[in-house]
Amino acid sequence: MELEGRGFQLRLNFGRFSGENLSREVFGRGAEFQDSPGKSGRVGKRDGEPPLINGWIPFIGKALAFRKNAHRFLEAQKKKSGDIFTVHIAGRYMTFVMDPLMYPAIIKHGRQLDFHQFANKVAPVTFGYPPVISKKFPGLSEQIKRSFHLLHGDHLTSLTESMMANLMIVLRQDHLSQDAAWRTAGLYDFCMSVMFEATFLTMYGRPPHALRHNRMAALRDDFVRFDAVFPLLIAQIPIWLLGRTRSVRCELIRFFLPHRTSSWSRTSQFIKRRSELFEQQHLLRDVDKAAHHFAILWASVGNTVPAAFWAAYFLLSHPVALEAVQREIHDVLKQSGMEFDGDADVTLGRELLDKLLYLESAIKESLRLSSASINIRVAQEDMSLRLDAKRSVSVRRGDIIALYPQSMHMDADIYEEPQAFRYDRFVQDGREKTDFFKDGHKLHYFLMPFGSGSSKCPGRFFAVNEIKQFLCLLLLYFDLQLEAGQPAARLDASRAGLGVLQPTNDVRFHYRLRSNVY
Repeated sequence: MELEGRGFQLRLNFGRFSGENLSREVFGRGAEFQDSPGKSGRVGKRDGEPPLINGWIPFIGKALAFRKNAHRFLEAQKKKSGDIFTVHIAGRYMTFVMDPLMYPAIIKHGRQLDFHQFANKVAPVTFGYPPVISKKFPGLSEQIKRSFHLLHGDHLTSLTESMMANLMIVLRQDHLSQDAAWRTAGLYDFCMSVMFEATFLTMYGRPPHALRHNRMAALRDDFVRFDAVFPLLIAQIPIWLLGRTRSVRCELIRFFLPHRTSSWSRTSQFIKRRSELFEQQHLLRDVDKAAHHFAILWASVGNTVPAAFWAAYFLLSHPVALEAVQREIHDVLKQSGMEFDGDADVTLGRELLDKLLYLESAIKESLRLSSASINIRVAQEDMSLRLDAKRSVSVRRGDIIALYPQSMHMDADIYEEPQAFRYDRFVQDGREKTDFFKDGHKLHYFLMPFGSGSSKCPGRFFAVNEIKQFLCLLLLYFDLQLEAGQPAARLDASRAGLGVLQPTNDVRFHYRLRSNVY
């Protein structure tokens, strides 16, 4: 649920802008983290700095090549320049550290390499609220940060229980009350409709005198429209260049205005606490409070929905994996003294979910194959960055230091046949497997779909639990099969840096109520 290094994807309309005008209007703000890069780029090369890949277009640099396919681009640069190099991307200088054995050296530099400088500049512009690090709102930033503890511990248990109830409400009313005939749907659309609403109800609560909100479908459609241009907003493309995006964002924000949310019931403690903090800030307008809630909605479902899609898709694409996970779910239910009955609601709490070793491994494997986040830090000063016992590099104040875990996730030295889906890759001798090696050295970080260090997603445990619950319900209540003869789902590489990649195309699947107990 954290905005972890959310990308620099650039979809440019050269019919509207060109040359100097494009650089000034679109990328003029890209230099705000730099000392003074100037029109033609970085001035001079200092001793100890890594190789610089500059590009020939002023301000844009290598943004277009990066946006087209970040993984392929970075792997090509790694072959040319080694494990450490700097790339000029849309007015920013990003030093990529490609060797995962060096990741701990970057992550531990909390003071000199800061994530929050980037997030605190970009998130307010993206979601439409004023920066909270301001004299206008003393202490608010720290209080917001502390509120994330309400996603852990006992609070995670209650969130998981609430999510279970809300998943059952949505599935029971929309899909479990029909006959046993085969139905067909888009798998991504199905995941989005169920997970979006169930997560919304869990985080924000229910309307007065009803189980579900009336305008949920319209809210979901507006969310999808906003999410489609999200990469451009994170890249700091002015919102006025993006068509109806401002009006769509306004509609999304209005849904969370205090006069509405104050009447909702069963709101999570996490959202309640944030609302209390906002109410204490007299200079924070109602629309600003609503925009903060909207930002949490994106953080709650923006990556969880595609993660649920890929986990479901890979399981349905691999019958052996599907059979093994189904068997594990039923075995764990029986061991817990529960007999599944398709006519009754099932309860899958946190303790039971923790026992689903192969399901969790399958989810991790799907995240390994589909996640493409960028873990970023902004250098707070000119410094020599020690990477290991033998190597250090010079970085400049304002430079972005970037880790790109997808490169590690697809490294054949770490993962045998990295392109293949192996549902049991993260299980060894009946336990979770955590020993992965590169060049004979054990990796401290080997799977990083949720970021790292101070910017690690605080909602990651809840996200995994709700994906487990969703998949369990699918496999318990339905017979499922992908439609034959259709193109395979492919990753949308243009969204690299945003977390879990969405599919370029939805896939059709058939489902029906199960007629027999497993």
